[in-house]
Amino acid sequence: MAKSTNYYGTGRRKTSVARVYLTSGKGEITINKRPMDEYFGLETLKVIVKQPLVATDTLGKFDVNVMVHGGGTTGQAGAIRHGIARALLKADEEEYRPILKKGGFLTRDARMKERRKYGLKKARKAPQFSKR
Repeated sequence: MAKSTNYYGTGRRKTSVARVYLTSGKGEITINKRPMDEYFGLETLKVIVKQPLVATDTLGKFDVNVMVHGGGTTGQAGAIRHGIARALLKADEEEYRPILKKGGFLTRDARMKERRKYGLKKARKAPQFSKR
């Protein structure tokens, strides 16, 4: 690994943005200055956050400190996952890149909420049509 023990990665998903800092440590994950178990209630969201660390066998090697804002809980979990994957690349690109790429953790999920168009009630929902 490189000499520096502090790595940074930005993750995005829908309207959520996560700033992820990896530091060599025991594997503690802190989100917005709160432990991950306290921040995310659902177990599935915790699994999503840990996916890049589990895939690269670095779950106990790095402490993860995250500042995330915007969106909902699922979008934030996806943004954190993306940020952790990008930060791991900074740690050791040639070893982790093929693993993270195969898992699909490096791809920015481009799906966003479609904007509302004028004359419509929502992005695509039109007002009720009546012939007479």
